[in-house]
Amino acid sequence: MTSSPAPARPERRARQGTRSGAHPGPRPRLLGPGALVALAIVVALLSLAAVAVRGANKPLSRAEQAQQIAAELRCPVCQDLSAADSPAPLARQMRQQISEGLAAGDSPAAIEDRFVAAYGETVLLRPPSSGPGRLAYAVPLLALVGAVAAGAATLRVWRRRSTQPVPERAPLAAGDRSRVEAALDRWSEEE
Repeated sequence: MTSSPAPARPERRARQGTRSGAHPGPRPRLLGPGALVALAIVVALLSLAAVAVRGANKPLSRAEQAQQIAAELRCPVCQDLSAADSPAPLARQMRQQISEGLAAGDSPAAIEDRFVAAYGETVLLRPPSSGPGRLAYAVPLLALVGAVAAGAATLRVWRRRSTQPVPERAPLAAGDRSRVEAALDRWSEEE
């Protein structure tokens, strides 16, 4: 004894039309890859134009230069602060030596070299640009390249999936169809 499915109500027919398994077609794209590249180029050019309009930085005063150099040196007493931020007496002496060196006409590099000779490479807050310190500069660049490559691969996979046709679904058996319709009826009555 087979029971025929109950006639579908009009709102159910509308819902069934969207569940038929037929693919509605490709979604429209907002921007293609060429438009994204053009947008990136425009943003880069606008950034360069903003820097060009602003012009070169004005020369720093001796006090500003001393502050900048001290900000790049680590305080030997309190390891987590720069010589510019540290309240330690040794940091105060370092700031005084920086000011005296600038007044004597020493370059910022020469002043830093003197502190490196006295305290070692660890006095610099920035990693050295030679030897293993190069990794500190290379790793972010490599991470960026890897992220761009992963993003491109992901977009390629998504693009392939969107162009593949949706496989046809097997029709439901009569018993399964009646259970689904009963569940949909209960669900629509709860709302």
